[in-house]
Formats: sequence, C-alpha cells, structure tokens
Amino acid sequence: MGYNIGVRLIEDFLARSNVGKCHDFRETADVIAKVAFKMYLGITPSITNWSPAGDEFSLILENNPLVDFVELPDNHSSLIYSNLLCGVLRGALEMVQMAVEAKFIQDTLKGDGVTEIRMRFIRRIEDNLPAGEE
Repeated sequence: MGYNIGVRLIEDFLARSNVGKCHDFRETADVIAKVAFKMYLGITPSITNWSPAGDEFSLILENNPLVDFVELPDNHSSLIYSNLLCGVLRGALEMVQMAVEAKFIQDTLKGDGVTEIRMRFIRRIEDNLPAGEE
C-alpha cells in the first residue's frame, strides 16, 4: 500500500525541495526525516539504530499524524494502519534508483510508546537502456 503514491510523490518532492543527489544511505535518511516528513506530514522523526554496516536504520515518530483520532476495532487489531508510509517510502526511493525495504516495528495504535519504521537498503538500481541507446 502506498507504493504508487510514492512513485508519483517523488517528482513533487524533488521539484519543491531543491534537494540534490544523495551520496549515501545516511544522507538519504537525513533527507527523508528532515525534509520529506517535515514537508508532507509536518513532523521530523529521529533517525536511530543504525546497523554496523550502515545499511539499516529506524525512523522514530514520536507523534504520527496519520493516527490522530483513530482507534482500531478489536476485530482488526492486527491491522498496521499507517503501513501506507512504508509503501510511499519504497515507491519514492525506487524512483531515485534505491531498492529498500520498509516495515513497521512499533506502532502507537498497538500500545507502543512510539511509531518505528525500519528501513533497509537492498541495492542500487541500475538504469538499463535498450540496446543501441546510450
């Protein structure tokens, strides 16, 4: 969920933010947290729990505006209501040649103190041009 939103949203983000090309995953994490989340949701998540290899980190949202005024019914307690954010992140980053995995680790709707999204860099996507076109 949210993948197609991310695919379309990245164009708007790049046009409005004047952010240049990120050179590594740490720089990408900073842009996501300090520019993108601030621009579209009005919040700045903290970046924590970097893996030793530098290919994974967590975004910690103290306040998730998507869950304001939301209560999960008992029969839908396993629903990850804000999972849309993971799809948006994955779709947007794919459009700038980064394959990532994004998943929820903690969710305030499930009683956790914060919302945590875990991001993992998978690989850089290479542009494949048709034969003869360079």
